[in-house]
Amino acid sequence: MLTDITDDDVAKLVAWRRGHRVIRSKGAKRENCPLISNATVNRSTTEVLKKLFTRAKIAWGVRFDREPRWRAHKLPEPQERVRELVGDEGERLDAATRDDYAPLFDFVRAGGQRKAECYTLRWPEVNWDAGQIVRKGKGDRRITIPITPTIRSILWPLRGQHPEFVFTYVAQRTRGKRIKGQRYPMTKSGLNSRWRRMRTAAGVGDFRFHDFRHDLGTKLLRETGNLKLVQRALNHADIKTTVRYAHVLDSEVADALQRVGEKSRKKSRTPLREVS
Repeated sequence: MLTDITDDDVAKLVAWRRGHRVIRSKGAKRENCPLISNATVNRSTTEVLKKLFTRAKIAWGVRFDREPRWRAHKLPEPQERVRELVGDEGERLDAATRDDYAPLFDFVRAGGQRKAECYTLRWPEVNWDAGQIVRKGKGDRRITIPITPTIRSILWPLRGQHPEFVFTYVAQRTRGKRIKGQRYPMTKSGLNSRWRRMRTAAGVGDFRFHDFRHDLGTKLLRETGNLKLVQRALNHADIKTTVRYAHVLDSEVADALQRVGEKSRKKSRTPLREVS
């Protein structure tokens, strides 16, 4: 019974879940696979159970005399970093990009989309007349991506390369059902492999694919100073996610504080008129 679940039960559940591992391939030895992250434990186990308790209270009128202290069971998660391209890193990545993969990387840098929202893009989702790309994003939410002149210049030349998928690659050799020189839809594994090679060749080892998204977010906020605009551009469901980029405005905050401070000092030094 839900009403019988105690703090001790939840603690045991969390400890059991922390022992699970990420099995990335068939036949992989369990002991060689990494443990799942604290974030995975929190989101897939503890928070799900907490929501069940909330549902029971609101919808079913259940009363809990000993509801677990959920905060005590939340595992610490590292704060996600915000990384952007600096110096000549962008040019080095461009130079290391194979020609058939270049449109996808141009697209992610121009639109800041998640990896899965790029390589799975289909032509029916591209509405030229409306000037929008409309599709399902993270959590099956409906997202819209404006077709800016830059994005249009990236996608327009790709028409006719494949009847369904927007981004394709050219097979470098004949293998299985693939024929050398022909185009095929990009796959997650193929994109990951190509990205690792690009990153190594460019010497940008600490830059993840998802950091393209962070790169656009920081540059967009620095350009506009508008958090709501950045939230909309990156299709964040919650502006709390967007707030991570606020650090780029620190210099502007410092400048504003300095201007106010200078004005205050000038006022304090202005001699008062004598009252007759």
